[in-house]
Amino acid sequence: MQEEIAIDPEYLKSRLKALLDIPSPTGFTDEAVRYTARELESLGLEIVLTRRGAIRARRSGGAARPARAIVSHLDTLGAQVKYLKDNGRLELVSIGHWSARFAEGARVSIFSGKGVYRGTILPLKASGHTFNDEVDSQPTGWPHAELRVDALARNRHDLGQLGIDVGDIVAVDPQPEFLDNGFIVSRHLDDKAGVAIMLAALEAMKRAKIETPVDTYWLFTIGEEVGVGASAALVPEVASLVAIDNGTTAPGQNSQEFGVTLAMADQTGPFDYHLSKKLYDLCGEHGLTVQKDVFRYYRSDAASAIEAGHDVRTALLTFGVDASHGYERIHLHALISLARLTIHYVASDVQIERDAEEVSGLRGFTHQKVQDAEQSLTVEEPDVP
Repeated sequence: MQEEIAIDPEYLKSRLKALLDIPSPTGFTDEAVRYTARELESLGLEIVLTRRGAIRARRSGGAARPARAIVSHLDTLGAQVKYLKDNGRLELVSIGHWSARFAEGARVSIFSGKGVYRGTILPLKASGHTFNDEVDSQPTGWPHAELRVDALARNRHDLGQLGIDVGDIVAVDPQPEFLDNGFIVSRHLDDKAGVAIMLAALEAMKRAKIETPVDTYWLFTIGEEVGVGASAALVPEVASLVAIDNGTTAPGQNSQEFGVTLAMADQTGPFDYHLSKKLYDLCGEHGLTVQKDVFRYYRSDAASAIEAGHDVRTALLTFGVDASHGYERIHLHALISLARLTIHYVASDVQIERDAEEVSGLRGFTHQKVQDAEQSLTVEEPDVP
């Protein structure tokens, strides 16, 4: 395989833009699935869909086992109608875990039984001319926000006449900006940027005719934001699963908006020692900027696969996101870095051949060798006055 992998930045950005244009909060992902499936077919992959729409795309390699899988998710945060209020507005509950603080002021679409309506999420006390300082002192939270529908909705009856009902899905506008300096600002970069990374990697592999030693499965899930993710997307041939998702660039975190951020653990515990080490070493071998991080309040598709009972090695590659689950910002440098690393990984030699079998004997089992660290520090005698 050629050492310098040419990722097409325009292809990556155009696919990300197209994905952001398709509303896909968890539970409303069909159109995003259709778009992604068609793109995968154009890249020459064999695809199948689960009943609810998770995508499993296979790219043939030299052997069927031990197969590798890369996963990202198509579903995003959103909201759902909880209650039709007497004032003609809508009480909401969140889809996925995100703060109503970042929902206030958002423009949204409501998918009702009679069609799509537009609206705005507002705090209960939205007018400074009416409530004065109370607009700043009121609590923040979903019970303290409401959706104003841009239609004649003076009361609960009017909402019913419009066809709006409890349970209707609400999608939040992404409002993306692609800046000339490489920064991308938008909602829902988690994890549509991960999907775009995978598509860009596949496009580069097709263009360069890159072969892999084993089959690779490219998985796109539809329920990660509510915790189920890759629970039903794997096949027995898969021995290693690498998730691509967002990393958090915030005080106390080591993630960066540039290069690769390799997650070593999340709230479910450490990722696989050997797979994570391999990914880190590949960054060094191919000159990719990399930093490690640990996330306390984070889970990904990898966690849902393990919790569903899949005995696979897992790792998490992330692109640094500032203000995750809020007004998110990333940089193209990280997206391209991750696409390159993904290709280097799937094209690399299999190190643990025993992983081809789901169970086997001790022969070929891995080691985690340890030895005493060499220390050359010396303590200098202090000057005696």
